[in-house]
Amino acid sequence: MSQRWWRSQKARRLIIIGVLSLFLLMIIAVLPALSKHENGEQPIAGNHNTPLSTTTGVSKTPSPTTGIATRPVALVYRGPAGCEGCSEAVAQLLQNSKWHFDVRYVGPDEDLQLSETTLKTATLYAQPGGDGTVETAAAALDDDVEIIQNFVKAGGRYLGFCMGGYLAGKDPGFDLLPGDTDQFITLPGASVTTEDDTIITVDWRNKPRSMYFQDGPYFLVNENTPDVIVLATYTNNKIAAMVALYGQGKVGVVGPHPEATDDWYQDYQLHDPDGLDADLGLDLIDTTMQ
Repeated sequence: MSQRWWRSQKARRLIIIGVLSLFLLMIIAVLPALSKHENGEQPIAGNHNTPLSTTTGVSKTPSPTTGIATRPVALVYRGPAGCEGCSEAVAQLLQNSKWHFDVRYVGPDEDLQLSETTLKTATLYAQPGGDGTVETAAAALDDDVEIIQNFVKAGGRYLGFCMGGYLAGKDPGFDLLPGDTDQFITLPGASVTTEDDTIITVDWRNKPRSMYFQDGPYFLVNENTPDVIVLATYTNNKIAAMVALYGQGKVGVVGPHPEATDDWYQDYQLHDPDGLDADLGLDLIDTTMQ
């Protein structure tokens, strides 16, 4: 009886020692984490400095509010209101700009649809050149007029190249300009009078430049409209490229194609005597973004 009692007491002591040892090990394990928390350090799983995936638009520029590096998102339309290679040329121009845009395509056959929700993620929306008539292109985008207007009115940027320039006008179009657009080749004194792909001369910031052109628009501005920046004019002094205010946002439009790449010229055996015009496209982007 005495021996069983001794063994029972010994077992109890071993259990108590084991429990106390386990409790001590738990305290030792928790102390470093508590120390880091008191010093203001974040646990690894919640580290706000962890880089984001490139699909979310990361750059070397940190956000002043979150400290997370982001790039401005540019949405480029790609769909029936565009033309083959036009959206890609605009996207390349945007990617090569000093703004380092995170470029995403939107359209009926794209992963991203053109919608109010999608536009809220963006800084800029670009409408590229297109085939066919302005009426056909406008019909393809008729359901999107109001959301594009609201996007720019709230501070967004709109870029329109050729057909995208036409569509910045009204009836048909997005009605984003303090005026309207019309067909350049029908004007008296127009230096080009056919719809053929060709080279046209403009004065860009008072310097002559040769540019790719295919039935692009010219732009009309209402009298006494403030804060309109005319970047380029055709040889008959009609506006070839401009930037204007719309609500809190800006609208940049161009009739010729500064985004045209080498293959565009090669397809029609054209030669631009002063070289490609990406610098003019970048000027349009910068002026619209500033």
